[in-house]
Order: sequence, then C-alpha cells, then structure tokens
Amino acid sequence: TFQGVLGRMQRMDRGQPFLALVDFAHSPASLERALITLRPLVGVHLDGTPARLISIFGSAGLRDRAKRRWMGQVSGRLADYTVITAEDPRTEDVNEINREIEAGVREFVGADRYTVVADRTEAIQFAVDMAQPGDIVAAFGKGHERSMCYGEVEFPWSDQQTMLDALDSRAVRAGW
Repeated sequence: TFQGVLGRMQRMDRGQPFLALVDFAHSPASLERALITLRPLVGVHLDGTPARLISIFGSAGLRDRAKRRWMGQVSGRLADYTVITAEDPRTEDVNEINREIEAGVREFVGADRYTVVADRTEAIQFAVDMAQPGDIVAAFGKGHERSMCYGEVEFPWSDQQTMLDALDSRAVRAGW
C-alpha cells in the first residue's frame, strides 16, 4: 500500500508504452546510482533492438561548478541519450552551465547521443517525444521541489506535472 516518496523514482503513468520517472538525483553520485538502478529495467524496442535509458537533467547555478562536468560524464557513460537542460540557474547563464555539463557528456559520447534544450519544459517534451516502447525517460534534479529559480525569483515548478503534461501531449498525437 506504500505509495512511494514524492520525487524519488516516482513513476509518471499515462498509459504510455515506456517508463517515465521523476527523481531528485542532483549530484554526480546520486545520478550515477539512479542510472545504474534503472539500467536493468530498460526493455527492448518492438523491432528487437535494445531500448534506451534517456536522462534529462541540469545543474544549479551558484552552486558547485565542478560537479557539472562530472554529472555530464556520468550521464554520458551510463545513459543511452542525455538531454541537458535548466535546473535552477539562478543568476548564472543557463547556456554556460549547460556547456559545462555538455563538456562532460562529450567525453563519452558523440553528438548523436545527447542534446541541449535550455527550457526544462521543452527538454522533457523532447525526451518524451523521442521515447519508444521499452525506453525509460527519467527527469533528474528537481524531484519533490516546487519551484525553479531564474535570476532571484522562484517560479512555480513541478517535474511531475511537466512530465504528465508531456505524456498527455504525446498521447494525443500518438493515440495511446
């Protein structure tokens, strides 16, 4: 009867043929553990090819800059596809933060295995739209948090609602 913990490996379900999750992992160690945990759950596409683990994450502004490249390395090494995006950029340039993450991803994969989508809503939609049956789409870094900081302003935010909205949008187009 336990419903789980808000924002910790939280399944988002709209009847889609792939697994969609929201998780709070926001450090290199927690992202690594989350990706390792999810790997055995990745399925097989309908054509028999291996399905993908699609990782969506960013790194907070005005925080530990060194972890950005490291988190990119973790996702580049352990995810099949990485979507780099915003996560509380605060007063830092989100594009610069994303370039630092991208440098780490590129140490392990080529440009065909990642993308940068600065807007987190668009990034989650991008990942959901690319997902095929058997894939896992996981948004990391915000989990239970209910705001996103741009500049010095906290704006209302929910990875859960954003993921559900993305799934709903895709469902309309895909006819689930």
